[in-house]
Parts: sequence; C-alpha cells; structure tokens
Amino acid sequence: MTASLASRIPADADPDALFDAFSSWTTEQGVELYPAQEEALIEVVSGANVILSTPTGSGKSLVAVGAHFTALAQGRRSFYTAPIKALVSEKFFALVDVFGADNVGMMTGDSSVNADAPIICCTAEILANIALRYGADAPVGQVVADEFHFYSEPDRGWAWQVPLLELPRAQFVLMSATLGDVTSFEKDLTRRTGRGTAVVTSAQRPVPLTFRYATTPMHETIDELLHGGQVPVYVVHFAQAAAAERAQALMSVNVCSKAEKAAIAEAIGDFRFSAGFGKTLSRLVRHGIGVHHAGMLPKYRRLVEQLAQAGLLKVICGTDTLGVGINVPIRTVLFSALTKFDGTRQRHLKAREFHQIAGRAGRAGFDSDGYVVVQAPDHVVENAKALEKAGDDPRKRRKIVRKKAPEGFVNWTESTFERLVTAEPEPLTSSFQVSHSMLLNVISRPGDAFVHMRHLLEDNHEPRPAQRRHIRRAIAIYRALLAAGVVERLPESDEQGRTVRLTVDLQFDFALNQPLSPFALAAIELLDRESPSYPLDVVSVVEATVDDPRPVLAQQEFKARGEAVAELKAQGLDYDDRMALLEDVSYPKPLEEPLRAAYETYRRGHPWVADYELSPKSVVRDMYERAMNFVEYVNFYQLARSEGLVLRYLANTYDALRHTVPDEAKTEPLRDLIEWLGELVRQVDSSLLDEWEALRHPDTAGPPDRAALPEGPPPVTANERAFRVLVRNELFRRVELAARRDHTTLGELDAGSGWDAEAWADALDDYFAEHDEIGTGADARGPALLLIEREPDVWRVRQIFDDPAGDHDWGISAEIDLAASDEAGHAVVRIVDVDQL
Repeated sequence: MTASLASRIPADADPDALFDAFSSWTTEQGVELYPAQEEALIEVVSGANVILSTPTGSGKSLVAVGAHFTALAQGRRSFYTAPIKALVSEKFFALVDVFGADNVGMMTGDSSVNADAPIICCTAEILANIALRYGADAPVGQVVADEFHFYSEPDRGWAWQVPLLELPRAQFVLMSATLGDVTSFEKDLTRRTGRGTAVVTSAQRPVPLTFRYATTPMHETIDELLHGGQVPVYVVHFAQAAAAERAQALMSVNVCSKAEKAAIAEAIGDFRFSAGFGKTLSRLVRHGIGVHHAGMLPKYRRLVEQLAQAGLLKVICGTDTLGVGINVPIRTVLFSALTKFDGTRQRHLKAREFHQIAGRAGRAGFDSDGYVVVQAPDHVVENAKALEKAGDDPRKRRKIVRKKAPEGFVNWTESTFERLVTAEPEPLTSSFQVSHSMLLNVISRPGDAFVHMRHLLEDNHEPRPAQRRHIRRAIAIYRALLAAGVVERLPESDEQGRTVRLTVDLQFDFALNQPLSPFALAAIELLDRESPSYPLDVVSVVEATVDDPRPVLAQQEFKARGEAVAELKAQGLDYDDRMALLEDVSYPKPLEEPLRAAYETYRRGHPWVADYELSPKSVVRDMYERAMNFVEYVNFYQLARSEGLVLRYLANTYDALRHTVPDEAKTEPLRDLIEWLGELVRQVDSSLLDEWEALRHPDTAGPPDRAALPEGPPPVTANERAFRVLVRNELFRRVELAARRDHTTLGELDAGSGWDAEAWADALDDYFAEHDEIGTGADARGPALLLIEREPDVWRVRQIFDDPAGDHDWGISAEIDLAASDEAGHAVVRIVDVDQL
C-alpha cells in the first residue's frame, strides 16, 4: 500500500474531487464509510473545523487519514497529535504505510524523523511549543488532535489548549469517544479561526454494547462469560498487583481445551521467558490467560496482544490502560470495581473514564455485539449468595446477618453502575499553565512579546481569577529572566518588532528532551576524567536529570531502612531512637550535594530550569556497582511487577548517555559502561531499541511487524565490548560476595558448576588465613585484574583478588560458555578454581 493514497490526489483539489478520491480508495480497501465518517469527511474537505465525538471503534482514525489526505492535496502541512509516545509512533508507522515514508515525519522529543515532511506525528507538547514559538505564522495548516479529552489533564492539558489559542490559520479536527458537551469549543474555534465548526456526534456504535451488573462471585462471572461465548474477556483492575493476582487465581478454572493449549504452545514457539514474572506469564498464557499492564516488559505485553489477536487467549487481566487505545481485541469488558485510587484518594470512576474503558468491548468486523459487565463488591456478592441459599423462606431470610462494606471502603452499587451507563462524559475543563519555557518560546517569536503574552494570558479558556494568577506568575518569571540576563529590554523595537529579546540561543527542543540535559553537560565538565569513579559519576549526573522510577526508589528506600534497622538493633538502640534515625534513611543519591550546588549556580543564569526538578538517584549505577544482571536486580528489590518500568528507565538512561554526553567526554571506561547498559537492555527486551532504529530509518527498517510474535535479541556475544563488561560484572559480583564471606549466595550462583557454599567456604578460608580482606574498590573492579583468554567457543578468565599486600596471586579461574551465554542472554560462568597461583 506504499504511497497508494498520496498518488490519488486529484489534479483539481476541490471538495467534491477530494471526497470522491478518498472514498474510492476506502472502497478499494474493503471499507464502507459509516454515516458519521462521511459527514466528518465532507466537513473536512470543505474546510471546516470538525469536532468528532463518536464511540470507540467507529472509525475516527480513518477520518484522520482523510484529513491528512485533504491537507496534503491542498499543500498544507498537517499535524497528528496524541497523548503518549507509543500512540504517536504507532500512528507514524500506519501513516508511512498509507502515504509513503517521504510524506510522513515524527517528533516526540526523544526522536525526530523526517521533521520537514508534510505530515507530522507528534506529542501534544511538541505542537504546543511550535505554536508558542511561531504563533500565527507557525507552519501548521491542519491539526488532528486525537484523544482530545486529555485537554482536562491537570499537568498536561495546557498542551491541548495552546494550539487552539495560537494557531488561528489552522484547520482543527478534534477527536475523542468521550468529549461531553463541546458547545464552548464549537463557538471558540469558529471565533478564532474564522472557519465554520461542525460537531459530528453519534451514539450508534458499529458494535452495540450490552451492559450487566453481576452479583455472582468473580470466578463464576468469568465462567459464565467463557461458556456463553462472550470471549475474549478483559478483566479490568485499577492496580497492577490486583491484575496479576486475579490471573493467578484463574489458573484453577479450565479456560482452554487441550487442542487450544497446544495451539498456544505452537504459537509461542521458542519465545524466551526470563526468570521471575516471565516464568509466571509463561504458565498463564499456556493456560489461555493473559496479563497486560504498563509494569510488564514490552515484549510480554506484545506477546499477550499477539496471542489475543490470534484468538488464543480467552481471559486477559489488566489495568485500565486499555482506555488509551491499547491494542488488545476484546469482546467483553469486565470491571472488577467502579472505584480507583487517583494518587490522592479512592474515588468513583468518572463517566468519561467508565465509557473510555467500556468502549473497548466489541470488535468491529469480528463481533456482532459487545458486552460490559460490572462486578458487585465482595460483601454484596456474599449477601446475594446467602439470600439465594435461603430461597423463598421468609424466616431464613430474616436470620441472615448481612455483611457490610469494610471500614473505609468506597462503595459502589447497582445505582452507581446505572448512573455511569447513562451519564454523558463530564464537560472538559481548562488546565492552562504558565512556565519559563512558555515565556522563552514567546519571547523568541518576532513581534511584541508583551502583546503576544497578553493575548495568551487573557484570551485563554480559564476563568478570570485563574487568569489573574497566571498573569502574576508570568510577571514573576519575566523578572527572573531579566535579572539573570537571559532576556533584555530594547530601547526601541528592532527590525522584527521585538521590544524584548533573548540573549541566549535555545535549541528547539530545550524544554522537551530531558529539559535538564544542558545542565548535565555543564555538570559533566566539572568531573575529573582521570578519577577511577568518572564513568559512574557521569552516570549519576545523567540519572539526576531523567524521570524518577518511583517503584524502584520506594523499594530501594525500603531495603535501606530494613538494613539500617538491623544495624541499629545490633548497636542496642531502643525503638524511639531507631525510628528517629530512620527518618534520614533514603534511597541512594550519589553526588547529591555537589549536584545540588551546581544546579543552584546554573539556575542563576538559566532560570527556566526551575520548572524541572533535579533528582539525584542511583539505579543504573546501583546495578553496575552490585554487578547484577537485570533479573538479579529485579529479584533483589522485589520488582517483578514493575520490571517494564525498570527497563524503560534503563533504556531512557542509555539513550540520554548516548546523546547527552559529548564524544570528547566519553573515556574508554565510560564507553564500556554505555555499551554494557545498551546490551543489557537489548538482551532483556530488544523491542525498545529496535523501535528507535525503525523510527530513525523508516524507509529501510520499515514498521515493526505487528502480526508477528516478538523475536529474540541478537546473540549477546556479538557485541564483544559489551560482553566483556558483562563477564567482568559476573566475576566481580563473586569478588564482592567473597569479600563479605557470603558463601550461601556464592553457592546459589555456582552450585551448577560444582561450587556449592561449602566449596566456596573451604577455598576462601585458605585466602583469609593469609589476608584480612578482599578489596572491592575501583582498582579491584578495573580491567587490569581480569585476564581473558579468548577461544572460539569459550573464554578462559582469571579474576584476580585485590589483596592488601598487593601480591595479586589469589583469584577465581572460570570458563565462559559462549553458546550458553547467547541462549541465556547473559554471561554464563563456570567456576574452575579459587586458588593461589
């Protein structure tokens, strides 16, 4: 289908010709337009703004393709925006397939592909910053804003509002299944753009939904759905742990036949499941049960999606992420609750949230109908069970002691359910914000910045009291920029009409791709490149500027406090003293004091960094210093339910290290560390790095094959530089354990090669008879104490102990099996001896 639609542009691009050309193309694709799609497309080709509010599965994406086709035919540049990068990249590949790689580009802050293309896929923040930087003169002819209900998001809604305020020459197509009353948007868009604005709505779904409130126990409800032909079932939970636990509980239900299980096994083939959650997921999917949530590794989520697409999974337990366009085909949505914790409190679902999730039921082209089932609370289910048991006997029914909701429980009832089913989504509310980057973008624009800012601050969608607050904040930010010398007042307007201008050059994405990256560059310059700790110190600088992986930090702090309690108990401190001292125990924060001091100094000359918080932490560094692989690290901190988040953090840090640290600052040991991190990510799940490469080279790599099951990573031994570091870490892990005389853990690592705890204890007793300790500092980790003899199938290595006398005659002799390492995805070590040469 490459470039097939782009080649259909008629010579005379009038509305009728455009509509005919596009509808002919859809017919050839075997797609018949729904009435709402036709209406929206007629308005688009006629030049009107369109607010498209139709149910999930009603073909809004096809309207978006028609809008891009129209803009391309009319020589206007069009932008597609979505709330999350995954949706942006998915749409990018889909549009490349339709219009050809030359006509489609992408910008997400992390990646920029073919940025001058006539069709651009981007996050809402990218478009908002273009609008702020260029105003009405921005090279934007059309905006297709998908999932527009994000306009109300407290932290990010400003990015959906700013283009509406700043792009009066653009045509807007605003799309969502849950917009609510859009009368104010209709009038506002018409006023600002001078175009008519058509509101296209339809309550009619291509696949109608049937709603039901269930008072049977969850396992019985699921059993009913299984035997009633209402599969696949997506069981919605509002916590990742609850989704995983539900899936485990369903193992007692006979979900699939033997033939179906055999088909699943054949489809899975030799897919590599890692230890920990991978082994759990392997058992579940082979039983016909999937798990799907953001804490999983991408390869596992994609495996579940592909097995579901093939009709091989009957039940999928997941979180409410399916409300944001998740690619899991389902016939029935089963809500486990109608309440969720929103970060502050437990509350009822909003009508928008309910309909966004419920709308995923029923697959157009596959199902004639879809089902939405809401599970009653446990105490209601138990009461219903007791009443059923009592039958029609009034005496027995009177004797029933009805269970009440647990204390503090936010209850929901059948009335709650009925209200949500019939309720319209709540009206969208403005979430405008003012920041340093907003002012800097506007000031960099030609013209009078005060006039531009007055328009932005006084003609937005906020109520007047909120506008006053924003004006006061803008004035405070402006004064800070002026005092820092970042902007200056001009005695008279310059040739571009500016009365105030920037005194510094800002790259376009200064506020998007790791906003503190410029600070990181400055901080790296302060480090001593000759120091043995330099590579890890660079990692700490970069880690302080990337987003916090909160579950990891919470577990690090929990572990640190547990270790501190044990130590304080051993010192004989009483409970109150221990609790007082524990207040200061947190997760590791290397270089915290010098980094914060450098940040404060940097902020005086670059006030906008105050919008972004410096956050010293140690995850990559912690993993490297502990010489752990991914599985060991996840197990050490008990992060099996968040391993996807851990991997994304590692991948983001790897990308930041590659692109933030200048080549001249990359010493050989630092290059080794970066290569190690990249290979570690690739071996755990190569899909993140593969997607980066596909995005950077869409015309050669092509989009990922969404129909194929995830492939395994490349051989771990292929990247010799990274593999050498993996080997070094495996051996140094044993050095650290030996230094602590942790024979038990050593035995667990090496029992397979004949070195159990007792063997390690005997060997180390001989060493400690001569020396008091084994060094574990930077010198002990260095390449000088690791000797490697390479052979085609095996590496023979000698890890030398850093003894206090400096004799360097004791050490570990081992063999590294290359074939076994490729199969395992990490260095497979076989201990040969621990001895004195």
